[in-house]
Formats: sequence, structure tokens, C-alpha cells
Amino acid sequence: MTAEIFPKVKTIDLRKKHIGPSCKVFFSHDPIKIVRAKGQYMYDENGVRYLDCINNVAHVGHSHPMVVKAGAEQMELLNTNSRFLHDNLVQYAQRLQATLPEKLSVCYFVNSGSEANDLALRLAWEYTGHKDVITLDNAYHGHVSSLINISPYKFHQLANAEQSKSVHVALSPDLYRGNYRQDHPDPATAYADDVNNLIQKAHEKGHKVAAFIAESLQSCGGQVIPPAGYFQKVAQHVHRAGGLFIADEVQVGFGRVGTHFWAFQLQGEDFVPDIVTMGKPIGNGHPMSCVVTTREVAEAFKNSGMEYFNTFGGNPVSCAIGLAVLDVIEKEDLQGNALRVGGYLTRLLEQQKEKHPLVGDIRGRGLFVGAELVRDRVKLTPATAEAQDIIYKLKEQHILLSADGPHRNVLKFKPPMCFSEEDADMVVEKIDQILTGTLNAPLSLSFTMRIFLHFFTDIEKALGLQMPSTVHTKNGTPSPQSLWHSHI
Repeated sequence: MTAEIFPKVKTIDLRKKHIGPSCKVFFSHDPIKIVRAKGQYMYDENGVRYLDCINNVAHVGHSHPMVVKAGAEQMELLNTNSRFLHDNLVQYAQRLQATLPEKLSVCYFVNSGSEANDLALRLAWEYTGHKDVITLDNAYHGHVSSLINISPYKFHQLANAEQSKSVHVALSPDLYRGNYRQDHPDPATAYADDVNNLIQKAHEKGHKVAAFIAESLQSCGGQVIPPAGYFQKVAQHVHRAGGLFIADEVQVGFGRVGTHFWAFQLQGEDFVPDIVTMGKPIGNGHPMSCVVTTREVAEAFKNSGMEYFNTFGGNPVSCAIGLAVLDVIEKEDLQGNALRVGGYLTRLLEQQKEKHPLVGDIRGRGLFVGAELVRDRVKLTPATAEAQDIIYKLKEQHILLSADGPHRNVLKFKPPMCFSEEDADMVVEKIDQILTGTLNAPLSLSFTMRIFLHFFTDIEKALGLQMPSTVHTKNGTPSPQSLWHSHI
């Protein structure tokens, strides 16, 4: 039986009545009601199609038939907990481990990225006997209490909140906006030394570090790509202090970066984390996640004397879906597609950077790409309002994109992995039209909104931005590159 589809206004009213007010929706001024999706496209209640550039959860494409079939067929047979023997659990663990370095051999299956990261902390605490955690500035690792404490992206939003004394925040290894940038001779060492300094300060206070945790590529932090060698150097400092390295792959794993299956592998074959967490894309929208660690860490966790059991983690249906996702990634060469289309998208965006002064930086790997918007390429003044304006105008053109980072000025591209070059052409063309002022306000908008957009369509002209012939690096010396200054 198909559930009744309410009019949009009724859905909004019922959501306000029954859903917690802190649970936000995209495009809150005019939210979209999505009723179905296929591949990289989503459809509203009127059948209008939207290009999805947001959903890294629908990793192999929305409603992929192989994934849907695997889940439905297993659900018809059996779904129970992992205290009963079932081949799906061990087959999936075996397949998953085959994508990882050999020493990462023990799996714990859970139900969300938050559960995975919370369990990773428990493993580190038990193995090391230490309590302190080092996290990166602007990081987000999940919504449970243990993870809010190590997520500056969240706890900085809390009024009068005190940072836990056992949590230490390291500099985000941001080569564009951070303390050490592309003109620094060795940013990897400089950022890693910051972590080491935190370790030494913790020791001076009688604290000991259990773990360093980082997304392999920072997502909510603004699509930050750490410099090569950074993780290796951090791991050396952390291991010397008796701690473990946790790589959070919840947002960026499963081939999204194109060249590798896991984003931590971008650092080189000589880097292997002690614990890897994964979620979101692992089930293509089905709630599942996993923690993978070494035999030594797993044995220490067992020796604590407390049994670990998760009611739904590793159930037969979840594992069938997980296996199907791996099959689709391989069968449809989605990792290769991420490399090809991601590279194409990045080149298109680089062309926009050369053309439009508002585009300050393009960075990313595969189909994980960020475009940082700034009002001044010397001062790096965040173009936060402009980023939001672009997102809303794209929405009116039936393209879904989001902005993130500490200043909410980084356009985030993390679409389903079936995203095509034609899709990339379309979204970048619309961004170009918005920035040059050639995109007309859609007729569906109210008269008042159309008048507003008429005056504010050409963002860069409104801001008084232009492209001069020289730029200045962080130390103030001229550089023969195209850069611009704001005249506001």
C-alpha cells in the first residue's frame, strides 16, 4: 500500500508540529519535497527533476536496482542479529578487508558514522589506557556526546560551552586559508609539529593522548586536502606518545577520491592508520557503518571483560546491501568514473577561477571537490552571503548544491558516483551564468523576488570585483598570477 502524499504545505506544518525544531531542512526559506530519486537525480512531488550534487550517501546512485534487489531478497529470507551464524557477515567482512592494508583485519559492524567513531574512541581508550583525544579545528565526527566533544564544527556553535580538558584542537592542515599555506617550504611538517606541541602540553599537565582523529579529507571543515606526508608525521608523534591514529572515512571512502579506494591512501603506501571508520556510502542510504582495526587493538578491547554487541550491526540484510554496493562500484567502474569526471569537473571549475574573481580556490580529489568563494584574494575575505545566493539560484535551476566550511563559503561537490561529464557541464555553466549575471530569474518566483534578483543577479559587479594582473603571496611579494581586489 502506497502512503498518502500530503500537499507540501501540510508536510511543512506537520514537520513543525512533530519534528524537533533543531532538525533543519535544506533551503529552509523554500524547502523541496522529494518523493523519489534515481541515479544522480531527485524528483519533487510535481515530478520536477533536480540534479543532486549533495548526496555522498547515495554513493552508487539513488535507488540502484542491484542494491534494492539485494536488500529486498535478503529481507524476504531472514533478518536477525549477529549472535547467530550467517555467511553474509563473514563474506562482507572478507570483501571489505580486501580493500584495506593487511594489518587492518578486524571489523565491528554498527549502524551510523557516529556509532563508528564513538566505538573507535572506545577502542583507543581501552588499548592505550589513556583518555585525551586530539582533533582538528573545524572537524565534525558525529552527533553523540562523545563526538560533539571532539567536533569543533559543532561545539564552537554552543554559547558558553567549555571545551573538554581531555580534548585538544590542532590546526586544520588547510593550505589555502590556514597558518601554513602553499608558499610554505614544508607545510606537512609545520602542521604535524603543531600536533606534537599539543601532545607535549598535555604531558606537562599530566594528561596522556589516546588518539588523534581526523577525516582523511576534511568535509564539513571546507573540503580541506592535507599536504602529502602530514599523516605520516602526525602518526609518528602520536605513536611515540602511546596513542593511536583514527582515520575517519565516513564522508570520503569507497573510491570517491578516484585514485584510491580510501582517502587515507592518498598520503602514500607507508601510511596505515590504526583504526578506520566508515559509514554513509557503505550502504547507499541503508543505515550501516563499520570500524576496522588491527588484531592487537581488537584483542585489547576483548580483554577489557566487557562483551560488545550491537543489535542491528552486521545483520544479514545490511551485509547483503553492503556486498551489493561493492559489486556495483566494481561492475560500473565507479572509482574510475570518480577519477575521470572529478578531474573534468575540477578543470571546469579552475576555468571559472581564472574568469571570476569571486572564485578564490579550487581543491579536491575525484568527486570530492570544493570551490572557496572570497571577496578578496589577498585578505581571503569569505564570500558567505554570495555562496548562499549561488546555492539558492542553482536550486531555482533544479540543481542541488551546498556550502560548508567554517565560514560557509565553500561550495561542496560530493554527488553520487554515477555523476557524468554532462552533469558537470550543466552545473558549472549555471554557476558561470550566475557569476556573470546572464541567468534570468525564473518565472516561478514571486514578483518581489524577481525584482530583488534583478538588482543582485551580477554578484561580482555588485561587489565591485575585478581581475588585475598581479597578486601578492602571504608574505606580500608580487606574483605574476591573475588576482583581484575588492573595492568595497
